[in-house]
Amino acid sequence: MAVIEAELVSRTPGLARLVEHHGPCRFRSRRAAVADHFEALAAAIVHQQLAGRAAAAIWARVRALAPGGFVAQHVVALEPAALRSAGLSAAKAAAMADLAQRVADGSLDLAQVAGLDDEDVVARLSQVRGIGRWTAQMFLIFSLGRLDVWPTGDLGVRRGYAVIHGLAQTPGPAALETMGDVARPWRSVLAWYCWRALEGVPLDRVGGLPDLPTGR
Repeated sequence: MAVIEAELVSRTPGLARLVEHHGPCRFRSRRAAVADHFEALAAAIVHQQLAGRAAAAIWARVRALAPGGFVAQHVVALEPAALRSAGLSAAKAAAMADLAQRVADGSLDLAQVAGLDDEDVVARLSQVRGIGRWTAQMFLIFSLGRLDVWPTGDLGVRRGYAVIHGLAQTPGPAALETMGDVARPWRSVLAWYCWRALEGVPLDRVGGLPDLPTGR
């Protein structure tokens, strides 16, 4: 058991079986290169409020629109109708176009953003149409490998936390914010195990949770 996981288990005994089953948290070994940051944010936009399989299918169609490489310079040239035909809503197509335009014209420098602290990353990315706190937090965890992000707005994290702790009710975002303090400064790792806690759990135990977004 890795040092961080061992420390979290000592603070939260309910994690022991998850750590034993899944091993060390894996997102830390997948920190993305700067060249991949645009694609990661685009994928996160697609996954917003969608079940994993549906989002994955739409993302595959969107990504295929830029066969030369899913980079801002290619995406900015796409017509809105093309993005819509791939399955994006009007709002998500507009968000994708805004992200591509900002990255292509240099007004959003993702290499510079990657060097900011967590809250500044959230604030900077939230200036892009359609990107809010959840999307920015997924970027922090899975692209930048930040260890102390606590996405209390993520329903999977809240329900997984309830499973780990044997809670009868899923905590709300405000309650979960305080509950996560015990895991500082490794709350991202706890969030990862919260998602893992829902794998194989009957849906009626967690209120009918839909498939989780991919990439976790």
